[in-house]
Amino acid sequence: MSSEIAETPDVFRRIIEAMPSAQTIAEVLIMGEIQSVLILARGTSDNAAHFLKYLIETQLGLPCGLTSPSSVTLYNSTLHFKGTLVIAISQSGQSPDLVQFATAARSSGAQVISMTNDPHSPLAELAHLHLALQAGPELAVAATKTYSAQLLTCYLLVAAWANFPTYETQIVDQAQKLVTDLHLVDEAVNACDRTEEIVVLGRGFAYPNAREMALKIQETSKVSVQGLSTADYLHGPISALTRKTQVFIIAPLHMPTGSIDEAVSKIRPQVDRIFWLGNGGTPQGTDIVIVGANCEDEISTSIVDAISVQRFALEFATKSGFDPDAPKGLSKVTLTL
Repeated sequence: MSSEIAETPDVFRRIIEAMPSAQTIAEVLIMGEIQSVLILARGTSDNAAHFLKYLIETQLGLPCGLTSPSSVTLYNSTLHFKGTLVIAISQSGQSPDLVQFATAARSSGAQVISMTNDPHSPLAELAHLHLALQAGPELAVAATKTYSAQLLTCYLLVAAWANFPTYETQIVDQAQKLVTDLHLVDEAVNACDRTEEIVVLGRGFAYPNAREMALKIQETSKVSVQGLSTADYLHGPISALTRKTQVFIIAPLHMPTGSIDEAVSKIRPQVDRIFWLGNGGTPQGTDIVIVGANCEDEISTSIVDAISVQRFALEFATKSGFDPDAPKGLSKVTLTL
């Protein structure tokens, strides 16, 4: 897991070099006359799907949702997807439920784009366009460089579609800076207690990383963690907050002003300290900050901040006495039906 996180800048370079041209992408999208988008994913890839959903909604204004594969695999539903783009995101490209849903979607008139780490996988081969994640072999069960690769690939796909400027060089440079900081998460790891509740919150483009951080801690440290949007947290879960709850807030640089102020104002009086991840936010007093990226905008910053998420999960697991490379009960490829 440690070595694979460290590979992230090189993975980013390969993605940027290999990304299809904007014209190639446009040909697939124009051919389908896209009116709506559905994203097909599971697990870590589902967190990347939330990032892509925000990108499509904010940069293109198209309706975008997440699929329910069981509508096909369990309920044998007939799809009517003319004018719909289905984007399938998967590390392996092999999970039977994703393959079956994507096959049904294409047969029903959808355009299909896949993002996988295997260009010969079933998902890659059935798509109208496949975007290779360029991560190379990923041996650690907890996906790290693949998740980061998915975020960057989503970013470049929507940038080509919506024609907005990208900051590839800056993303690579900031990723290199984070992976080489040997003390990036030391203070937070030392202060966090596995025996007390952990909640990870984010909003907007920070929300996918909040979900991913919660998942990574659960996978590697065998502890239940909530990953929620700050808005949803105020709609009920905050009632379970105690003085000892360890609240992590994902706060990328350039996040919208005031986006999390209400949540912070309600959380702060009820906890001993807040943990921040990223260079945004409003840390005070004994709050602990895990440094993030300094990119040109919130979107590109959030891509790189995933490295800080992964480093915390890795080192927290090690501190807690777990082997993050061999989490009990998990396998690298999960073949759901």
